[in-house]
Amino acid sequence: MAHEITVKVRFSETDALGHVSNISYFIYLEEARIEFFRELGLEMTIDKWSVIMISANCMFYKQAYFDQRLKVTSFVTKIGNSSFKIGHRITDANSGELIAEGDAGAVYFDFSSQKSERIPDGIRAKLEMHKEEV
Repeated sequence: MAHEITVKVRFSETDALGHVSNISYFIYLEEARIEFFRELGLEMTIDKWSVIMISANCMFYKQAYFDQRLKVTSFVTKIGNSSFKIGHRITDANSGELIAEGDAGAVYFDFSSQKSERIPDGIRAKLEMHKEEV
């Protein structure tokens, strides 16, 4: 089961060439991840933050433009002891045309001890529910 959000491209997210700047895609992926983490029940407040990012990648296939609506689909591709990987697809919300794909690595993390921790069983079960084979 994948998680989906829709974003509308703002003018400030485009570049001098008239299409969405490559950095903006990482902002869309972050927005999707935060909402996905909330759905999983992870605390998203600064004093209780429990996930740290260890990698982020994005492949661009088509250009996106100002005022376009994009659907960002997020899903789990891998689950380890303390880490997991999120896959993302960005498509045109109307046509379904693939615009970009990305992934991000995350670690369940205790900021007070500055160490990774085992993913709690409840969170692991929710991650498993969102797992897709890629």
